[in-house]
Amino acid sequence: MYDIAVIGGGASGFAAAVSAKQTDGQLSVIILEKMFRSGKKLAATGNGKCNLSNTNITSGNYHGSIDAMEIISKTPDAMNYFRDTYGVLCVTGSEGRNGGLYPRSNSANTVLSAVRLKIQSLGIEERCDFDVTKIGRIKNGYKLYSKNGEVECRRVIIACGGYAGPAFGTDGGMLRLLRDMGLNSAKICPAVAPLRVTPESVKGLKGVRIKGEVSAFSDGKLLRKEAGEIQFNENNLSGICVFNLAYLFQQYEGRLTLRADLFPQITENDLYEYLADNVRIDRGDYPLEEFLTGIFVKNLAIYLVKKAVGRSLDDKIKSLKNGEIRRIAGLIKFLEFEVTGCSPWQNAQVTMGGITAECVNGKLETLKYKGMYLCGEILDVAGDCGGYNLQWAWSSGIWSGRNCALSLKG
Repeated sequence: MYDIAVIGGGASGFAAAVSAKQTDGQLSVIILEKMFRSGKKLAATGNGKCNLSNTNITSGNYHGSIDAMEIISKTPDAMNYFRDTYGVLCVTGSEGRNGGLYPRSNSANTVLSAVRLKIQSLGIEERCDFDVTKIGRIKNGYKLYSKNGEVECRRVIIACGGYAGPAFGTDGGMLRLLRDMGLNSAKICPAVAPLRVTPESVKGLKGVRIKGEVSAFSDGKLLRKEAGEIQFNENNLSGICVFNLAYLFQQYEGRLTLRADLFPQITENDLYEYLADNVRIDRGDYPLEEFLTGIFVKNLAIYLVKKAVGRSLDDKIKSLKNGEIRRIAGLIKFLEFEVTGCSPWQNAQVTMGGITAECVNGKLETLKYKGMYLCGEILDVAGDCGGYNLQWAWSSGIWSGRNCALSLKG
């Protein structure tokens, strides 16, 4: 019988196992991973560069019923944690959002190698191809069942993620198992993911990228605004600024609208005056399809004029009426899309929803099952894009591992 079994060989599972062993080096700790090799999702984070955390973390960066900042505040900051625990030196980089923390090597594989080295040096056992399909209670602990065997343990830490990224083994199986065991979960939906719109609303825009602002509305109420690069695809809007609004779909499904400002540096009235007093006069004898040339890429320029004016693009620019130019300016500043859904799980980075706060205590131990701890994405926490989710993984892993080990003392 092991003292502690950690289900899930990812960021939070690694942190939990290391934390438990550092808290009490005499404990026997094993990591159980369903894939043939652990750490696959960690190796892919940050486009392979491993955005480990962010130096600008606030409660506004986290969503869900769990108070993420309460846990994060009780654990070391990521830069010191990785230097002191794994020997990984970090720097703040320009990738992603401001304040992103990256390994100096700019490689996720170097982080994974350092973590593996630490696990080995602490004597933590690892067993892969061990997909836990049942958790049973036994005297003084738990029995974990898999098609490839059984493991008994005095304590168990569940750190195997949610639904996002099924290629890395996170297919929601453990969340379903925990719900069957009587633990409650919030509504599940993809987060840090593209948002779907009708294909007709983005027809002709596939591949367009533009820096701007995206606001999320529901029933006319502004929910959140994000700035950054907006990417248009054949049936969705993407980019970090959209990713950070995806969590809202959980609460506002069927009532969520995105409004894109494609030119936030200028007011709508100033834009109208420029288009009316300069462009219409200078390009008067050119066709309408050239009206926004030089301001936007060709297919976006044509899309905006066609959508706003609704007449032949062969007409002369000088034929534009003031009202039509106002509609073009208004569309540039307020281009709306009704959200019809989230992208598939394979395109999502995070799961919105998970085991709710009412099911765990401040030590991340489940109230229903003594000696069972949770950490990472299995809990009802979703962070913004930019290192916030990995920070939650590390912090919740450290916290659950420490408390789990302490529970075995005395």
